[in-house]
Amino acid sequence: MNKRHVAYCVSILLLVSAPLSAENWPQWRGPTLNGATSETNLPTKWSTTENVVWKVNLPGIGGSSPIVWEDKIFITAQDTKAEKTYAVCLNRKDGTELWRHHIGGSYSNRQGNSAASGSPITDGKSVWFFAGTGELVSYDMDGKELWKRSITDDHGKFEILWKYGASPMLYKGRLYLAVLHGEFKKKTDAKCYILCIDAKTGKDIWKHFRYTEAKAESKQAYTTPYPFEGPDGLRIIIVGGDRTTAHDPETGKETWRSMNYNYKDNKWYRIVPSAVACKGVIFTGAPKGGPMFGIKSGKKGKLTKADNAWLDKKDSPDVCTPAVHNGRFYILDGRKKKFVCKDAVTGRNIWRGSIDTKKVFQASPTIADGKIYCISLGGEVVVLEVGDEFKVLHRTNMGGKDSKSTIVAAQGALFIRVDAKLYCIAKK
Repeated sequence: MNKRHVAYCVSILLLVSAPLSAENWPQWRGPTLNGATSETNLPTKWSTTENVVWKVNLPGIGGSSPIVWEDKIFITAQDTKAEKTYAVCLNRKDGTELWRHHIGGSYSNRQGNSAASGSPITDGKSVWFFAGTGELVSYDMDGKELWKRSITDDHGKFEILWKYGASPMLYKGRLYLAVLHGEFKKKTDAKCYILCIDAKTGKDIWKHFRYTEAKAESKQAYTTPYPFEGPDGLRIIIVGGDRTTAHDPETGKETWRSMNYNYKDNKWYRIVPSAVACKGVIFTGAPKGGPMFGIKSGKKGKLTKADNAWLDKKDSPDVCTPAVHNGRFYILDGRKKKFVCKDAVTGRNIWRGSIDTKKVFQASPTIADGKIYCISLGGEVVVLEVGDEFKVLHRTNMGGKDSKSTIVAAQGALFIRVDAKLYCIAKK
């Protein structure tokens, strides 16, 4: 065995022998569903060669984030030429493919969206994959199919301009899926709805039709439901159709509805950032430079401005969902390449800075080990410091043309998807 082989084996051993505090990343926004993790001992600096434990080619493109549970990684990938979307399981130790299943069709558009935009979900016993063409499939950890269904066959096709691009959310044994859509070029009977699905059986528990007074594209959203444990118990928070709403998890019934964030009645106000909460304040950000505001918890009915904890007319994210850490919202306005750290309760800006990259950001930021990890569409990674001032720690270019996948921090490593490649980055 040569020295190079020994060094590689040692690096793999160090990665596999992760500390007992190492966390999994079970769904799109991580273990606490807010973009943050307690993971430590992560690298600050790396390149396409430095601190790379392994790099693998995926069977296709996609915006889905890698989902990590102990020694397994789950991810979706679209083979555009074959017009197929795959559910893929990799070995976390070395990136080798453990299993792959064809789950759905494909699509593409000039916004770069694909049927592999939704991230998988796992609880360590089962794993769920959702293709943007409507297929929802459950497997055990070894790839044996448990159940499969088509949301579009059961509830009608998705009427959304840039195709379906959100992830379901798993909470307490139930999957929540928001379909906020409506054709704007012609009249249709498509109605916005939220589904609550039994994760074990795949059967619908309830379906709630979500009323919207929004017009044209403003009816449409690419948001993932968010579970909020507040003064009145668990609520499922949904953003889209010019409003943020809260729903009873047992019935889907709406318990409160925010003020209209579409002040100018813009009919192209589609929304992408999902809700997130901190210290009893629920974040909502309007698209395309609109306002962002914090909603006080424990409210009922139709809310007004008086029910807001704060309102800010600058730096609202157009695509990126904020991360939460230590009482603060970390907000990335990807279009303007501005980053804001904001006190969650008061809305006061703690710091604000500009990120100099060639391409805009659409992947949401990740917080781990005292650092904020961001990646632009062009694969430009920027590492910021979590603290009381704006500070860039590192920049590196991973290449790529359409990096929409959020960087994942889990099991002592970073997992970075760049187009059809997946990198595992860790200290050696």
